[in-house]
Order: sequence, then structure tokens, then C-alpha cells
Amino acid sequence: MAAELPELEALARTIELGAKWLDVRTLCQVELPGGARYPIQAIALGNPSPELPAVGYFGGVHGLERIGAAVVLAYLHSLVMRLQWDSALHRQLESVRLVFVPMVNPGGMVLNTRANPNGVDLMRNAPVEATEKVPFLVGGQRFSAGLPWYRGEAGAAMEQENLAVCELVDRELLSRSFSLAVDCHSGFGLADRIWFPYAHTRAPMAHLAEMHALWRIFTQSHAQHRYLFEPQSLQYLAHGDLWDYLYQRASTRASGVFLPLTLEMGSWLWVKKNPRQLFSRLGIFNPLIAHRLQRVLRRHQSLLDFLSRAACGHRLWLPDPDARARHHAQALQDWY
Repeated sequence: MAAELPELEALARTIELGAKWLDVRTLCQVELPGGARYPIQAIALGNPSPELPAVGYFGGVHGLERIGAAVVLAYLHSLVMRLQWDSALHRQLESVRLVFVPMVNPGGMVLNTRANPNGVDLMRNAPVEATEKVPFLVGGQRFSAGLPWYRGEAGAAMEQENLAVCELVDRELLSRSFSLAVDCHSGFGLADRIWFPYAHTRAPMAHLAEMHALWRIFTQSHAQHRYLFEPQSLQYLAHGDLWDYLYQRASTRASGVFLPLTLEMGSWLWVKKNPRQLFSRLGIFNPLIAHRLQRVLRRHQSLLDFLSRAACGHRLWLPDPDARARHHAQALQDWY
């Protein structure tokens, strides 16, 4: 008998409530030892025209970090409930496509593992090699699937979960002139961080000016935010980062801007308030007390909603050539 996955049940309820507005697709089925199968589902809403911008929301890449899936599911549910009465949201969705994959790694979520059922860390599995030395193990290793941060066998194809994400991103995001993505995780630390590429090199990304412009409009409109915004390379380098790989793929195309972000929620914020969580495998990565979980879900909804609005209005804030030079120079000063 297949183990229950509460997040999958919650997604099914949201899909039922929003059936007339949602496009639902199963990207693939993940099979666990014993034969139980769990779907990776993509849910889209808004205008499908390839002429319009899009935003992708991803969660559950690491099975232990269930809060990432919860944040994405909460935002999707909020949109579905608002569609029943919010005429302004209906007008907004005429100008943007929103795509959700709340559970990229359902097998890992069922097994309570960071990796997928094959023991592979999906954020170390893409064909990207770091240009400098990475931290031992954490930066990705090929010694054994029994150790964390396993990349998979050298030369092997990416895991099916990553292939499914890549196919979706190619079809729904990279096919457009502008798109954003946010991948929701929990990470060690006392601060909520928003990371942008790169993980495999300390060199600045090609769209550094656009990323700085995005951050500028966020800080201007959310003056009380508590996020640290930075390139991932300021923290550590790693092999096989999936968003580095997808950003590089986007950069080979003739035109278009693709800005991927990773939300790293500071899990020590929850452990600090409830040290007993250190003795729980899930407690190290997730808020376990109900009121703290609700607080976390509320805190990040404004960020996810901001991204949909920023995509709609991207032509108003993307820098022109003169402003681009200024943004690039300021970004180098701020982050490098």
C-alpha cells in the first residue's frame, strides 16, 4: 500500500476547487521500492500565449525540506480562492502565465530523504562542473549514494525528476521573451536568503543588471522585508546546480531574459525558538509548531505574489542600455 503524502492530497483539493481555471499535467511518475508510484504534477493558470511573460514556482526538490512545497502550495491555493471573487486577479492573469510544480521530488518526501529514491541530490545532478574548488561533500560528490549530496554516476543522464523540470521550463518559461522562476527550499542560517546564479562559479551572471533592477523594485515596494539577496557563490560553490544549468541553456538562445531565483528559508529561525526540533529529522529543516508554520507561509506569500506582478510589468522596470550599465556597476559593488 502506498504511503500517504499529505501535500499531494492538499494539491488534489486545490485542483478540484480551481478546475475551471487550471491546466493540470502529470510530468512523470516516480516509483519507490515496493512499486508505489507518485506523480510529479505541473499546474498552470493564466494566459498561455507565448508572447506573454511567465513565472515558475517550484518546491519539494529536497524531500526533507517540506516547507518549500508548503509555501508553493499555499500560494497556489490562495490564487484559486481569489479567482472566485477577485476581478483584478482575473485581469492580471490575462497578461501572465503562472506555472507551479509544488513537489519536484515526491519520492524523497515520502521517504523523508533529501535525495530522490535513487539517492541522488537533484540540486547536484545537472551536467555543470564548478570552475573552482567546492566544499567537501556539500559541493557534490560521486563517492556513494549512501552519502548526502550525491551527484549520480558520471556520464549518466539526469534523474527523471530533473528531466521533467527541464522539459517544463523549456516549454513554459524559456520559450518566452521574459520569465522568472523561484525554487523554494529551507537552509541553515538565521536569515531568509534569495539566491541567484551562479553556484558553479564566482563570475557574475550575464543578466546581473536585470537581477539588480528586479531587486531594486522589490526593496522599493517592500521596505520592511527581511531577505538577504545575493549570488549563491557568496555562500559556497557546487557542482551540478539545476538552475545554473537552465540559466545557461536560456543564455544560448538568441533573445529573452530568464531570471531564476532560489528562496532559502533560514531554518535556524525555527530551531532557535524550539531547540527540541534538533532531535527531529524533519525539525531541522521545517517549522513543526502550527503557529510558526502559518507564520512562515504568510511571510513568503508577498514575495511570490510580487514575482507575478513583476513579470506582468517587466517592460516598465527592465533597464535600458544606459540604465543597464548603472545597474551592473552597482551590482558589482553590492555583491562582488
